[in-house]
Amino acid sequence: MFEVRIHGRGGQGVVTAAEMLSIAAFEEAHHAQAFPSFGSERTGAPVVAFCRIADKEIRSREPIMEPDALIIQDPTLLQSVDVFAGLKKGGFILINTKNSFEELGLADYVRDWPADRLCTLPATDLGLKHVGRPMPNVPLLAGFAALSGTIKLESVVMAINAKFSGKVAAGNIAGATEAFELVRARIESARKEAAHA
Repeated sequence: MFEVRIHGRGGQGVVTAAEMLSIAAFEEAHHAQAFPSFGSERTGAPVVAFCRIADKEIRSREPIMEPDALIIQDPTLLQSVDVFAGLKKGGFILINTKNSFEELGLADYVRDWPADRLCTLPATDLGLKHVGRPMPNVPLLAGFAALSGTIKLESVVMAINAKFSGKVAAGNIAGATEAFELVRARIESARKEAAHA
């Protein structure tokens, strides 16, 4: 079973991201489960959503305490919430920011991490560029597909079409495609650097 925890703030599409990840997994004939955890439902409050992906029926309904991957939709949460709690050593980390892990003050935390499991992505900018709104969730979902290899970009596109239509779907697909390519290029670069180190 592969478990993903998504951290963000109310209004950023955290719950939608988890739902779309589960739809994408279903498209690839996996079992999947997505559900949120709300502390306070106001816009801007910290929100957590969970997604499990497995090849057999999922019986657990508990919150994910030891995720295989983290998607952090709002980097300001790094100062206020222990987003890394329980993350499996060497798990995937994708953060919505233009900054590097070093610039975020995370160099010590990820020192022994495989470089091709860490990525930052300016997902809010991609949302603005392609959809006209600062929504990081869909670009992050596509970035996660590129980073983890758990789902394919085509499945993310199918999930977008299941959730949106018209211009919004087209914009989200464009944003997802650009995010996927950006992350894929960064991962390739990280692997090359690791090979030469």
